Amino acid sequence: MSPPVSRPRSPPLSPHLQVYRWQISNTLSILHRLTGVALAFGGLALVGWLLALASGQAAYAAANWVLTSFPGQAFLIGWTFCFFYHFCNGLRHLFWDAGFGFDKAVARKSGLAVVAAASVLTVIFWVVALTGVVE
Repeated sequence: MSPPVSRPRSPPLSPHLQVYRWQISNTLSILHRLTGVALAFGGLALVGWLLALASGQAAYAAANWVLTSFPGQAFLIGWTFCFFYHFCNGLRHLFWDAGFGFDKAVARKSGLAVVAAASVLTVIFWVVALTGVVE
């Protein structure tokens, strides 16, 4: 009887699947990219609204109806959060470009601060927009 033939072992998967665990920094990095994409789509919606504005009263009324509906308002609130998150995280990246904030604890705290700041700025923006505090 001949000895069993051993098959060559398949190469291991990429180390990130075996070594690294999920952290807030990679979540925030993914969120930064997603908010950038969302801002692009929101920009298209803004252009559509401006085209409706230039097209006449009927087109503007239709666009206004869409944007003031519940899904339209949810979209606008989400888009506002995306703007503030992308802005605040961009400031965080500027500090990183200057060499500050790379310590693990500081990066985690600044990431949480970015999410908190974006949330607070979104709430403030919509409170002011809906109550008409600024005239």
